[in-house]
Amino acid sequence: MTTPELSQLSSAIKQHALTLGFDACGIAPATGLPELAQLKTWLANGYAGEMTFLEKSADLRDDARGVLPSAQSVIVTATVYNTDRPYSTQCTDPERAHVSRYAWGDDYHVVLMRRLDALVAWMHEQHPAPFEAAPYVDTGPLQERVFARHAGIGWIGKNCCVISPTLGSFVFLAEIACSLPLTPDEPARDRCGQCTLCIDACPTEALVAPHVLDARRCISYLTIEHRGPIAPALQAGMETRVYGCDVCQEVCPYNVSAPVSRDAAWQPRAVWDQRSVGDLLRLDAAELKAGLVGSAMMRARKAGVQRNIRIAAENAGVPIPTYPPKTD
Repeated sequence: MTTPELSQLSSAIKQHALTLGFDACGIAPATGLPELAQLKTWLANGYAGEMTFLEKSADLRDDARGVLPSAQSVIVTATVYNTDRPYSTQCTDPERAHVSRYAWGDDYHVVLMRRLDALVAWMHEQHPAPFEAAPYVDTGPLQERVFARHAGIGWIGKNCCVISPTLGSFVFLAEIACSLPLTPDEPARDRCGQCTLCIDACPTEALVAPHVLDARRCISYLTIEHRGPIAPALQAGMETRVYGCDVCQEVCPYNVSAPVSRDAAWQPRAVWDQRSVGDLLRLDAAELKAGLVGSAMMRARKAGVQRNIRIAAENAGVPIPTYPPKTD
Protein backbone atom coordinates (compact mmCIF):
# COMPACT_ATOMS: atom_id res chain seq x y z
CA MET A 1 0.00 0.00 0.00
CA THR A 2 1.36 3.43 -0.90
CA THR A 3 1.95 6.22 1.58
CA PRO A 4 -1.07 8.27 0.39
CA GLU A 5 -3.27 5.21 0.77
CA LEU A 6 -1.94 4.62 4.28
CA SER A 7 -2.69 8.22 5.13
CA GLN A 8 -6.26 7.80 3.91
CA LEU A 9 -6.63 4.58 5.91
CA SER A 10 -5.27 6.32 9.03
CA SER A 11 -7.89 9.05 8.76
CA ALA A 12 -10.64 6.53 8.02
CA ILE A 13 -9.73 4.46 11.08
CA LYS A 14 -10.07 7.49 13.34
CA GLN A 15 -13.41 8.42 11.82
CA HIS A 16 -14.81 4.89 12.00
CA ALA A 17 -13.78 4.56 15.64
CA LEU A 18 -16.23 7.34 16.48
CA THR A 19 -19.09 5.41 14.90
CA LEU A 20 -18.31 2.43 17.16
CA GLY A 21 -18.76 4.41 20.38
CA PHE A 22 -15.27 5.77 21.00
CA ASP A 23 -15.06 9.51 21.67
CA ALA A 24 -11.56 10.08 20.28
CA CYS A 25 -8.98 8.13 18.32
CA GLY A 26 -5.37 8.84 17.40
CA ILE A 27 -2.28 7.04 16.15
CA ALA A 28 1.17 6.84 17.74
CA PRO A 29 4.42 5.26 16.57
CA ALA A 30 5.05 1.87 18.18
CA THR A 31 8.66 2.57 19.14
CA GLY A 32 11.11 5.31 20.00
CA LEU A 33 9.06 7.12 22.64
CA PRO A 34 11.44 8.41 25.35
CA GLU A 35 8.86 8.44 28.17
CA LEU A 36 8.61 4.64 28.01
CA ALA A 37 11.96 4.38 29.81
CA GLN A 38 10.63 6.18 32.91
CA LEU A 39 8.73 3.11 34.10
CA LYS A 40 11.86 1.31 35.29
CA THR A 41 12.94 4.31 37.35
CA TRP A 42 9.50 4.42 38.97
CA LEU A 43 9.69 0.71 39.74
CA ALA A 44 13.19 1.05 41.18
CA ASN A 45 11.85 3.62 43.66
CA GLY A 46 9.44 1.00 45.00
CA TYR A 47 6.34 2.99 44.09
CA ALA A 48 4.52 -0.03 42.61
CA GLY A 49 3.91 -1.66 45.99
CA GLU A 50 2.54 -5.17 45.58
CA MET A 51 1.97 -4.84 41.82
CA THR A 52 4.79 -7.25 41.02
CA PHE A 53 3.33 -7.93 37.57
CA LEU A 54 4.70 -4.55 36.51
CA GLU A 55 8.23 -5.55 37.45
CA LYS A 56 7.91 -8.90 35.70
CA SER A 57 6.70 -7.30 32.47
CA ALA A 58 8.91 -4.18 32.56
CA ASP A 59 11.08 -5.25 29.63
CA LEU A 60 8.02 -5.95 27.49
CA ARG A 61 6.76 -2.43 28.19
CA ASP A 62 9.74 -0.72 26.52
CA ASP A 63 7.73 -0.38 23.29
CA ALA A 64 4.75 -1.96 21.54
CA ARG A 65 6.88 -4.73 20.05
CA GLY A 66 6.70 -6.38 23.47
CA VAL A 67 3.13 -7.40 22.66
CA LEU A 68 3.41 -7.53 18.87
CA PRO A 69 6.92 -7.96 17.42
CA SER A 70 5.78 -6.63 14.03
CA ALA A 71 4.17 -3.51 15.50
CA GLN A 72 4.77 -0.23 13.68
CA SER A 73 1.78 1.76 14.97
CA VAL A 74 -0.48 1.95 18.01
CA ILE A 75 -4.07 3.07 17.51
CA VAL A 76 -5.32 4.68 20.74
CA THR A 77 -8.96 5.28 21.60
CA ALA A 78 -10.53 7.33 24.40
CA THR A 79 -14.07 6.80 25.72
CA VAL A 80 -15.79 9.21 28.10
CA TYR A 81 -17.28 7.56 31.18
CA ASN A 82 -18.22 10.73 33.05
CA THR A 83 -21.90 10.57 34.07
CA ASP A 84 -24.36 13.12 35.43
CA ARG A 85 -23.80 12.43 39.14
CA PRO A 86 -22.04 14.94 41.42
CA TYR A 87 -18.38 14.48 42.24
CA SER A 88 -17.46 13.14 45.67
CA THR A 89 -15.79 16.47 46.47
CA GLN A 90 -19.20 18.14 46.00
CA CYS A 91 -20.95 15.84 48.48
CA THR A 92 -21.52 17.13 52.02
CA ASP A 93 -23.02 13.91 53.40
CA PRO A 94 -20.35 12.42 55.71
CA GLU A 95 -21.91 8.95 55.38
CA ARG A 96 -22.04 8.82 51.57
CA ALA A 97 -20.11 5.85 50.24
CA HIS A 98 -17.94 6.71 47.24
CA VAL A 99 -17.04 4.42 44.36
CA SER A 100 -14.74 5.62 41.59
CA ARG A 101 -17.02 6.51 38.70
CA TYR A 102 -15.23 4.34 36.15
CA ALA A 103 -16.55 1.30 38.07
CA TRP A 104 -20.19 2.40 38.39
CA GLY A 105 -21.42 0.56 35.33
CA ASP A 106 -20.39 -2.44 33.27
CA ASP A 107 -16.87 -3.80 33.07
CA TYR A 108 -15.08 -1.51 30.62
CA HIS A 109 -12.64 -4.28 29.66
CA VAL A 110 -15.47 -6.29 28.10
CA VAL A 111 -17.39 -3.40 26.54
CA LEU A 112 -14.37 -1.75 24.93
CA MET A 113 -12.81 -5.00 23.73
CA ARG A 114 -15.95 -5.67 21.69
CA ARG A 115 -15.58 -2.26 20.09
CA LEU A 116 -11.87 -2.79 19.39
CA ASP A 117 -12.60 -6.17 17.81
CA ALA A 118 -15.17 -4.47 15.58
CA LEU A 119 -12.62 -1.84 14.58
CA VAL A 120 -10.00 -4.47 13.73
CA ALA A 121 -12.54 -6.42 11.65
CA TRP A 122 -13.43 -3.24 9.76
CA MET A 123 -9.71 -2.53 9.15
CA HIS A 124 -9.29 -5.96 7.57
CA GLU A 125 -12.22 -5.23 5.29
CA GLN A 126 -10.67 -1.95 4.21
CA HIS A 127 -7.16 -3.37 3.82
CA PRO A 128 -7.40 -6.97 2.58
CA ALA A 129 -3.62 -7.47 2.43
CA PRO A 130 -2.41 -9.38 5.52
CA PHE A 131 -1.44 -7.40 8.64
CA GLU A 132 -1.30 -8.11 12.35
CA ALA A 133 -3.29 -6.34 15.04
CA ALA A 134 -3.42 -6.89 18.80
CA PRO A 135 -6.14 -5.06 20.78
CA TYR A 136 -5.75 -4.31 24.49
CA VAL A 137 -7.99 -2.78 27.15
CA ASP A 138 -5.79 -2.26 30.18
CA THR A 139 -4.83 -5.93 29.99
CA GLY A 140 -1.42 -6.11 28.32
CA PRO A 141 2.08 -4.70 28.83
CA LEU A 142 1.45 -1.48 26.95
CA GLN A 143 2.16 1.88 28.58
CA GLU A 144 -1.12 3.24 27.33
CA ARG A 145 -0.76 6.76 28.73
CA VAL A 146 2.50 7.31 26.83
CA PHE A 147 0.97 6.09 23.58
CA ALA A 148 -2.13 8.20 24.24
CA ARG A 149 0.00 11.32 24.52
CA HIS A 150 1.88 10.56 21.29
CA ALA A 151 -1.42 9.78 19.56
CA GLY A 152 -2.62 13.28 20.40
CA ILE A 153 -5.36 12.10 22.78
CA GLY A 154 -4.11 14.20 25.68
CA TRP A 155 -1.11 14.94 27.84
CA ILE A 156 -0.10 13.11 31.04
CA GLY A 157 -1.13 15.44 33.85
CA LYS A 158 0.55 16.04 37.18
CA ASN A 159 -1.96 13.55 38.62
CA CYS A 160 -0.59 10.93 36.20
CA CYS A 161 -3.90 10.74 34.29
CA VAL A 162 -4.23 11.47 30.58
CA ILE A 163 -6.05 14.79 30.20
CA SER A 164 -7.77 15.75 26.97
CA PRO A 165 -8.34 19.49 26.50
CA THR A 166 -11.85 18.75 25.19
CA LEU A 167 -12.84 15.50 26.95
CA GLY A 168 -11.19 15.96 30.32
CA SER A 169 -9.64 12.98 32.10
CA PHE A 170 -12.65 10.76 32.85
CA VAL A 171 -11.84 8.60 29.83
CA PHE A 172 -11.04 4.95 29.26
CA LEU A 173 -8.02 4.26 27.09
CA ALA A 174 -7.82 1.25 24.77
CA GLU A 175 -5.28 0.40 22.09
CA ILE A 176 -4.54 -1.67 19.02
CA ALA A 177 -0.90 -2.49 18.30
CA CYS A 178 -0.71 -2.84 14.52
CA SER A 179 1.89 -3.92 11.96
CA LEU A 180 0.75 -1.29 9.44
CA PRO A 181 2.92 1.87 9.22
CA LEU A 182 0.00 4.24 9.78
CA THR A 183 0.36 8.02 9.82
CA PRO A 184 1.01 9.18 13.42
CA ASP A 185 -0.65 12.20 15.01
CA GLU A 186 1.15 15.07 16.71
CA PRO A 187 1.83 14.46 20.42
CA ALA A 188 -0.38 16.35 22.85
CA ARG A 189 1.13 19.42 24.51
CA ASP A 190 1.25 19.64 28.31
CA ARG A 191 -1.25 22.25 29.49
CA CYS A 192 -1.07 21.83 33.27
CA GLY A 193 1.02 24.97 33.62
CA GLN A 194 1.60 26.02 37.24
CA CYS A 195 -1.55 24.31 38.54
CA THR A 196 -1.04 21.92 41.47
CA LEU A 197 -4.66 21.41 42.54
CA CYS A 198 -4.44 17.63 42.13
CA ILE A 199 -1.28 17.34 44.20
CA ASP A 200 -2.66 19.58 46.94
CA ALA A 201 -5.98 17.70 47.11
CA CYS A 202 -4.70 14.12 47.32
CA PRO A 203 -6.11 12.77 50.62
CA THR A 204 -3.10 10.56 51.34
CA GLU A 205 -0.33 12.65 49.73
CA ALA A 206 0.28 9.92 47.18
CA LEU A 207 1.33 12.43 44.49
CA VAL A 208 4.86 12.93 45.80
CA ALA A 209 5.84 15.22 42.91
CA PRO A 210 4.33 16.38 39.61
CA HIS A 211 3.78 13.29 37.44
CA VAL A 212 5.00 10.95 40.22
CA LEU A 213 2.56 8.70 42.09
CA ASP A 214 3.55 6.57 45.06
CA ALA A 215 0.97 3.85 44.56
CA ARG A 216 1.57 2.52 48.07
CA ARG A 217 -0.23 5.61 49.41
CA CYS A 218 -2.86 5.93 46.67
CA ILE A 219 -6.44 5.16 47.71
CA SER A 220 -7.14 3.51 44.37
CA TYR A 221 -4.24 1.13 44.93
CA LEU A 222 -5.15 0.51 48.57
CA THR A 223 -8.80 -0.27 47.87
CA ILE A 224 -8.26 -2.28 44.68
CA GLU A 225 -4.79 -3.79 44.31
CA HIS A 226 -3.68 -4.16 47.94
CA ARG A 227 -4.60 -7.43 49.61
CA GLY A 228 -5.04 -7.86 53.34
CA PRO A 229 -5.16 -5.19 56.08
CA ILE A 230 -4.54 -1.53 55.25
CA ALA A 231 -2.14 0.40 57.47
CA PRO A 232 -4.05 2.41 60.11
CA ALA A 233 -2.08 5.52 59.19
CA LEU A 234 -3.63 5.45 55.71
CA GLN A 235 -7.16 4.45 56.64
CA ALA A 236 -8.26 7.92 57.79
CA GLY A 237 -7.41 9.41 54.39
CA MET A 238 -9.67 6.88 52.72
CA GLU A 239 -12.65 8.55 54.42
CA THR A 240 -15.73 6.82 52.92
CA ARG A 241 -14.19 5.66 49.65
CA VAL A 242 -14.99 1.98 49.20
CA TYR A 243 -13.49 1.49 45.73
CA GLY A 244 -10.98 3.79 44.10
CA CYS A 245 -10.64 7.55 44.38
CA ASP A 246 -11.40 10.36 41.93
CA VAL A 247 -10.29 13.41 43.94
CA CYS A 248 -7.25 14.28 41.80
CA GLN A 249 -9.51 14.27 38.73
CA GLU A 250 -12.46 16.01 40.34
CA VAL A 251 -10.38 19.09 41.20
CA CYS A 252 -8.81 19.30 37.74
CA PRO A 253 -9.97 22.43 35.87
CA TYR A 254 -10.24 20.44 32.64
CA ASN A 255 -13.06 18.40 34.19
CA VAL A 256 -15.17 21.39 35.21
CA SER A 257 -17.04 21.31 31.91
CA ALA A 258 -16.14 17.79 30.80
CA PRO A 259 -18.71 16.12 28.53
CA VAL A 260 -21.21 13.71 30.10
CA SER A 261 -21.71 10.25 28.64
CA ARG A 262 -25.21 8.88 28.07
CA ASP A 263 -23.84 5.45 27.17
CA ALA A 264 -25.90 2.87 29.06
CA ALA A 265 -22.73 0.87 29.80
CA TRP A 266 -21.33 3.52 32.13
CA GLN A 267 -24.46 4.50 34.05
CA PRO A 268 -24.28 3.62 37.74
CA ARG A 269 -25.78 0.42 39.03
CA ALA A 270 -28.41 1.02 41.70
CA VAL A 271 -26.38 -0.77 44.35
CA TRP A 272 -23.59 1.85 44.12
CA ASP A 273 -25.59 4.90 43.08
CA GLN A 274 -25.36 7.59 45.78
CA ARG A 275 -25.63 5.06 48.61
CA SER A 276 -24.62 5.52 52.22
CA VAL A 277 -22.02 3.46 54.05
CA GLY A 278 -24.85 2.06 56.15
CA ASP A 279 -26.66 0.93 52.99
CA LEU A 280 -23.60 -1.01 51.88
CA LEU A 281 -23.05 -2.53 55.32
CA ARG A 282 -26.55 -3.96 55.15
CA LEU A 283 -26.06 -5.64 51.76
CA ASP A 284 -26.47 -9.40 51.97
CA ALA A 285 -24.17 -11.75 50.08
CA ALA A 286 -26.51 -12.05 47.09
CA GLU A 287 -26.89 -8.27 46.72
CA LEU A 288 -23.15 -7.70 46.95
CA LYS A 289 -22.46 -10.43 44.41
CA ALA A 290 -25.01 -8.95 42.00
CA GLY A 291 -23.32 -5.57 42.31
CA LEU A 292 -19.91 -7.03 41.50
CA VAL A 293 -20.66 -9.51 38.72
CA GLY A 294 -19.88 -8.04 35.32
CA SER A 295 -18.23 -5.03 36.96
CA ALA A 296 -14.64 -3.80 37.00
CA MET A 297 -14.97 -3.93 40.80
CA MET A 298 -14.33 -7.66 40.65
CA ARG A 299 -10.66 -6.67 40.56
CA ALA A 300 -10.77 -6.03 44.31
CA ARG A 301 -12.67 -9.27 44.99
CA LYS A 302 -15.60 -9.49 47.37
CA ALA A 303 -13.35 -9.69 50.43
CA GLY A 304 -11.53 -6.50 49.43
CA VAL A 305 -14.76 -4.57 48.90
CA GLN A 306 -16.10 -5.77 52.25
CA ARG A 307 -12.87 -4.67 53.95
CA ASN A 308 -13.16 -1.25 52.34
CA ILE A 309 -16.80 -0.86 53.41
CA ARG A 310 -15.90 -1.60 57.02
CA ILE A 311 -13.08 0.96 56.98
CA ALA A 312 -15.43 3.53 55.47
CA ALA A 313 -17.99 2.79 58.17
CA GLU A 314 -15.40 3.25 60.90
CA ASN A 315 -14.29 6.55 59.36
CA ALA A 316 -17.91 7.76 59.21
CA GLY A 317 -18.72 6.60 62.72
CA VAL A 318 -21.37 4.20 61.46
CA PRO A 319 -21.90 1.22 63.80
CA ILE A 320 -20.72 -2.05 62.29
CA PRO A 321 -23.03 -5.03 62.96
CA THR A 322 -21.50 -7.71 65.14
CA TYR A 323 -23.56 -10.38 63.37
CA PRO A 324 -23.48 -11.42 59.71
CA PRO A 325 -26.25 -9.98 57.50
CA LYS A 326 -29.04 -12.25 56.43
CA THR A 327 -28.48 -14.00 53.11
CA ASP A 328 -32.03 -15.11 52.35
